[in-house]
Amino acid sequence: MTSTTRIPPAEITGLFGLVAKRMSKKMLGEVPEPLGVMWHNQRVLKAFFGFSGKAQKWNACDLQLKSFAHMATVAMVGCSFCLDLGYFQANNEHLDLAKAREVPRWRESDLFTPLERDVMEYAEAMTHTPPTVTDELSARLLEQLHPDGLVELTAFIAAANLASRTNVALGITSQEFSTACGLQPLATLD
Repeated sequence: MTSTTRIPPAEITGLFGLVAKRMSKKMLGEVPEPLGVMWHNQRVLKAFFGFSGKAQKWNACDLQLKSFAHMATVAMVGCSFCLDLGYFQANNEHLDLAKAREVPRWRESDLFTPLERDVMEYAEAMTHTPPTVTDELSARLLEQLHPDGLVELTAFIAAANLASRTNVALGITSQEFSTACGLQPLATLD
């Protein structure tokens, strides 16, 4: 694979590097390019890993809702790496793939429930600069997700913004994980 990143990936070395490469290969089948790019500052990389690992354990909000929110966020930011990875993870977590592949065009799709639509609208509203979250949308989500679920969803979307904006700024693009495992292509925006 030829790198198109703005910072060339570093050689991943040492015990931490060995563990990170093994875990990546186990989860993804290969070492993701962001690992090599972020390897230049392992303190930042470890902070990303730490937060991501903790966020994976959160369970106040439905996993499928968080997956759709993540994909809506990264689609809006334009992070092809994150969008592809989100679709790949939806497959691995046995989520609804018909819906997952439609997230990039969720407004035109008739597959989503009103709650799922509100979640993706919230993700996009949080992603705008400045954010455009309304009291009405928050109230609808609060009623269905309750305070702990809405706090979790909000933090999950914020984390997706952090990761996707980092990847886009560093020039990291899709490694086609979903294609490699035979998933149908993601819907595209017309």
